[in-house]
Amino acid sequence: MTQNIPPLSEEVFAQVKKLAAMPAVKAAMEQAAREVDRAMEEQIELCEIEAPTFHEETRAKRVAELMRAYDLTDVVTDPIGNVVGRRPGKGNGPVLALGAHMDTVFPAGTDVKVRREGNIYRAPGIGDNCSGLRALLQILRMFNDQKIETEGDILFVGTVGEEGNGDIRGSKALFDGTRHIDGFVAIDSTDVGRILHGATGSHRWRLSVDGKGGHSYAEFGRCPSAIHAICRAGAKVGCFRVPADPKTTYTIGTIKGGTTVNTIAAHCEVEVDMRSVSNEELLKLEERVLKAFEEAVQEENDFWGITDESLKLKLTKTQIGNRPAGMRPDDCPVLQTARSAQKVLGIELTKYMCASTDANAPMSLGIPATCLCSGGRGMNAHSVTEYFEMVDTQLGPQLVFLTAAALVGACGEKPVLPVRK
Repeated sequence: MTQNIPPLSEEVFAQVKKLAAMPAVKAAMEQAAREVDRAMEEQIELCEIEAPTFHEETRAKRVAELMRAYDLTDVVTDPIGNVVGRRPGKGNGPVLALGAHMDTVFPAGTDVKVRREGNIYRAPGIGDNCSGLRALLQILRMFNDQKIETEGDILFVGTVGEEGNGDIRGSKALFDGTRHIDGFVAIDSTDVGRILHGATGSHRWRLSVDGKGGHSYAEFGRCPSAIHAICRAGAKVGCFRVPADPKTTYTIGTIKGGTTVNTIAAHCEVEVDMRSVSNEELLKLEERVLKAFEEAVQEENDFWGITDESLKLKLTKTQIGNRPAGMRPDDCPVLQTARSAQKVLGIELTKYMCASTDANAPMSLGIPATCLCSGGRGMNAHSVTEYFEMVDTQLGPQLVFLTAAALVGACGEKPVLPVRK
């Protein structure tokens, strides 16, 4: 994952290194190390507030309260539910957004009480993404407590709907054109050695087949089966060859339908997931998959010679996910600055890769963006056995803080991040 990475810009690295040596920045770094216990308490507190996708309101309210407590005066909850706090700069620099998603994959009623075992904390959502929220709030305290002036503005954002069928709706809304944002850093996952240089896009569809249905013996040959049509489609899709580079994938993830073993199914539906780091390949695959289902329904009708429209199977296509793909060039200022900050902090770049995060939306628009991690060690994400190990948790806030400070320009240094036209 780290092969063939172009060298760092000497100019960017020198600027980040110079910034890291400044007294206020060094004090901020020391603060992050000093406050690991305090930050962990916030991570626990937020984890114990339920926040299923589409129902993040209670956790969002607490995130907004904490932002205001840490001296952000301009904090709003936007129409979709994102909590957005602006820390103004001097007004002559870029606008950088730092975002951590507030939602979890777990439904309401899940036991989210945190159990501690030494330096291990167990609870659904404790790492993904309460660790990211912990880092976001710590970074805000670092800037404000050390009174660090920046040239550009920084938006501190708790986003909604990053997980599953939330379809990164919070991030999409953030970049819908109503705000001017020059760059973005998502804070998600925990491995500080990872930097994302691309966004894995995903298109998801629910494909439903419906007909009259009937008795398995009495209506045999006169009534097409919704399940058989879906099986025909699955056989087609299962034989698709897709590119290994750019990596492109597909799966029929769920299937349900039918009534009893002795019934010709009147309904069957599947949910299909398609992914690629290339929007072009993703769209090509999507077209092939949808065509396969259309053909399969027609074939099932034709096989039984069904000409009566009232007896024919019908296909309903419903898109349930649309995460755009995007790649950033290796000289992207956000990537160069993040890698420089890693090097200054002695963090080895171990994963230079693509994934699906809140960074998808800006990357797909060509906006400088990446996803950095929160520190610590998160395990078993998206599982009720999830746990978080409190080890080197200060590294995440330190990495994102130093990256952000260099991008917007701090302590009199010019911004690395350009203002978009």
